[in-house]
Amino acid sequence: MSSLGADLSEGTGLIEGLYAQEERFRRLANIHVLLLRPASFFENFYDTFELIKNQEIIGDSIASDRAIPMIATQDIDNVATEALKSRDWKGIVVRELLGPRDLTYAEATRILGKRIGKPNLTYVQFSDADMAPALIEAGFSESFAHLYVEMTRGFNNGNFKSSEGRNPENSTLIRFEDFVDELAEAFQATDN
Repeated sequence: MSSLGADLSEGTGLIEGLYAQEERFRRLANIHVLLLRPASFFENFYDTFELIKNQEIIGDSIASDRAIPMIATQDIDNVATEALKSRDWKGIVVRELLGPRDLTYAEATRILGKRIGKPNLTYVQFSDADMAPALIEAGFSESFAHLYVEMTRGFNNGNFKSSEGRNPENSTLIRFEDFVDELAEAFQATDN
């Protein structure tokens, strides 16, 4: 598994390591590799529970109005399972996985807030200068925090683009509106 943006050698933060790994695969002779490049995961919203409980917000350094591809990891699993069953690729093949549609963090926050009984839940975009220290305070390493901010800056600048454009092959089935029940159940369980 790789990531959307792994075709870029710089300006992608955490994803630069995936670019390097893909390049290592490309230098090997006589191998068959399917590189799945999914987008942002719906499951990332699990990490917002503490903010929701303590501050009644969801926050990140991605712009609130920047629609980005988001996907359920179950869809990635389904694609990987089918690919391993069929083994119908030769050489190095890239397959983007973009989820069913692009979604803004503001829209995802509204959907989740409504489902968990917090219809006024809002998304707050943190500045890059605030995001890295917040991640460090939460226990992440300084290098991770800065690479994360660089990655979100890449999203905000529109650097992460599908090379194919959205199509039936790279659009998956599980919608955020369907997945939100799983998030809501987990959120409610943290109250117990």
